This record gives sequence, structure tokens and C-alpha cells, in this order.
Amino acid sequence: MPYAYLVRCKDGSYYAGWTTDLKRRLFVHNKGCGAKYTRSRLPVELVWWQEFAEKGAAMAQEAALKKLSRAAKEELVQNFKLEMRRSSDG
Repeated sequence: MPYAYLVRCKDGSYYAGWTTDLKRRLFVHNKGCGAKYTRSRLPVELVWWQEFAEKGAAMAQEAALKKLSRAAKEELVQNFKLEMRRSSDG
């Protein structure tokens, strides 16, 4: 399944991407073989993701993420953390 995702870089900036394998993509980013943007900002931390049925939808979401302001990305990440806590609490 394709995913759109956000990682937070060591310098506090965000990078948006898409992948079919989140675990592998995070490994590649942190190995320094991912996107040029993240190579000088390691390590990165996966802070948000969304699964899609089709690659095109994940790519469209990536494009939309890249257009968001920093404040909007931070709000998205905070809401995602809350959602994840709620779902793990039962």
C-alpha cells in the first residue's frame, strides 16, 4: 500500500514524501541515501503518515503536504499523535 508521510529532521524542519514501505523508507533516509534535503539534516523521525489505496492519491497528498505552512504541519503532527494515543488506549 502507498503512504504519504512527514518526517521531522534534526534541525526541526519537515520533509514530506510518499512510499510503499514506511519502515524501509525511514531506514533509507537515516542512512543518508534518501532525499537530498534530508541528507544534511539527519537523523529524521517519522511523525505522520497516511495509507492510501492508490499511488496517485499518496502522491497528491505529498504535494498537498509540501504546500502547508510549518504551523499547519505542526498541527497535523500534534493531531496525529493524539489520534495514535487514543487508538492505543483502547
